Amino acid sequence: MTENINILVVDDIAQNLVAFEALLSRPGITVLKANSGVQALELLLANEVALALVDVQMPRMNGFELAELLRGSDRTRTVPLIFLTAATHEREAHFRGYEAGAVDFLYKPIDTKVLLSKVNVFVELYTQRKQLGRQLEELRQALTLNEMFTAVLGHDLRTPLSAILHGAELMLRTSDDPKVATNARRIQFSAGRMAKMVDQLLDVARIRSNGLVLEPAQIDYRDACQSIIDEIADPRQRARIELSARGDTAGKVDVDRFSQVLSNLIGNALQHGTEDAPVSVDIDGGQPGHITVRVRNGGVIPPGQLPHLFQAFQASMESRVSRNGLGLGLYIVKKFVDAHGGTVRAASAPDTGTVFEIIMPRAAGAGTLRPDA
Repeated sequence: MTENINILVVDDIAQNLVAFEALLSRPGITVLKANSGVQALELLLANEVALALVDVQMPRMNGFELAELLRGSDRTRTVPLIFLTAATHEREAHFRGYEAGAVDFLYKPIDTKVLLSKVNVFVELYTQRKQLGRQLEELRQALTLNEMFTAVLGHDLRTPLSAILHGAELMLRTSDDPKVATNARRIQFSAGRMAKMVDQLLDVARIRSNGLVLEPAQIDYRDACQSIIDEIADPRQRARIELSARGDTAGKVDVDRFSQVLSNLIGNALQHGTEDAPVSVDIDGGQPGHITVRVRNGGVIPPGQLPHLFQAFQASMESRVSRNGLGLGLYIVKKFVDAHGGTVRAASAPDTGTVFEIIMPRAAGAGTLRPDA
């Protein structure tokens, strides 16, 4: 069903109102008539209009005064105004009219073809604006529903995943059969990967809905990095990591979120770096206002991928890593670092390998993660 469109005509001469109604009315178009500025304001309070045709010379409240009132209200500020006047082409009147918010002037006697042409343009613009508004609202609702679905799905998946992980751990502890141990480790690895994906989806859903608030606390960056390294299950992977620190490494951050940042970067370095090269984690606390953390490995990122590393789902589009995750890890890293007021960047070259550098303010304040602009 086509939405009816209103056009407001304001003129203190009744015959002119009748003539405008006869000229402009057609299926889908309703002409609202006002014989004064006061009546026009009353109609605008109750109706949405695509265009207002306003006579300049009216008693008590002229067209310019009415326009100034319309521009002062949020409801009517965007209504296009065409002034109707019998006056000559006076420059001063033009200036005042455009200053009051007019989009055009028409001079009496009105050329009906010109009037209809202009009205049709504004009706079409109004129709397109309303259609775009509906599309944006539908998109907003779809995004909200998608985020809710992602959050609910991620939350509901955690319980069975926990049961799978505990079951695999129990199998490892209670059986000496090598085949059972091998299968249990495979189950652990796959379930752990899935749990990481679920956590990433939940983080993204919280970021998109402004639902993740930072809770800064005083920590030692070196201790935080060492804790992440100690959590790596494979002893051979742990042995590849070289941790170094200098200067004052104490700072204020959200411990859980910053640990996720470190875990993502160190995990990526181990996974995508060359196995014969170490992964170095260097903490520089030499500056009074910030702390720098660099994670370096021997791998090389293709130059074409560097500008897009921190975009959501970017990694999953690359065949070399599509089996290992959703491509959300670096996106979440950047969001968490940005929320602290810090910066993160990456550089990669064949002779130097790949390095991710995080610069964090030493005293990050509490805040809320913001969605994408």
